[in-house]
Amino acid sequence: MLTILIVEDDALLLDALTGQLLQLGYGVHTASSVPQAIALLQAQAVDGIILDLGLPGADGMELLVWVRGHIAGLPVLILTARDGVEERVRGLNAGADDYITKPFNMQELQARLQAMLRRARQPAFTHAAGGAQGVFTTLGPLAIDHASHTAALHGAPLDLTQREWELLELLVQRCGEVVTREDVLAVWRASPAESGAAAAPVNSNALEVYVHRLRRKLDPSSLSIRNIRGLGYMLAKP
Repeated sequence: MLTILIVEDDALLLDALTGQLLQLGYGVHTASSVPQAIALLQAQAVDGIILDLGLPGADGMELLVWVRGHIAGLPVLILTARDGVEERVRGLNAGADDYITKPFNMQELQARLQAMLRRARQPAFTHAAGGAQGVFTTLGPLAIDHASHTAALHGAPLDLTQREWELLELLVQRCGEVVTREDVLAVWRASPAESGAAAAPVNSNALEVYVHRLRRKLDPSSLSIRNIRGLGYMLAKP
């Protein structure tokens, strides 16, 4: 289930948006100010933000700048009464993925939100091929074969353990968004133990070791695994 953070200080609109998104099957977190939203983002993983700009205390644009500096790939849809062209351009240039002005049509908002989230979940430069060749994903200099569980960097095969492969595949599939520690551990718990795994139990400490090892193997590329404090990890788009 995808989770949306709504940052809005109008209580009636906040309730209406929350109800609509819950009916559509989203999880919802809410905040009415920039400090409250930042505190929530530091404690919870979300898949997207609906952001008002006219917030008490600090402008919503400050939150957008903070998000782009700390969770770069998190999609943000601005929903505001500021309908001037300059405001639209400013918001999009600051990193917003979409911009809707109030008053708005709820069906259009739903459609734009779904499109924004769909784009965010598609790895850059992905090519899929079926049949005997399996399914491949290319991300910058990295190419992975999901069928054979192999990966290559600049055309050279990467030597990966089973858990390193599972971690890499999950990060690539969700490139540009936060992958929580629990997301990774859940994948590991559901898969057969790799050779020698008894010496490295499935826990957060073991995960840090595997992230470090995978970072070293990706060093020759433009790909980087970022630590998102209090949330998890993110493979930055090349």
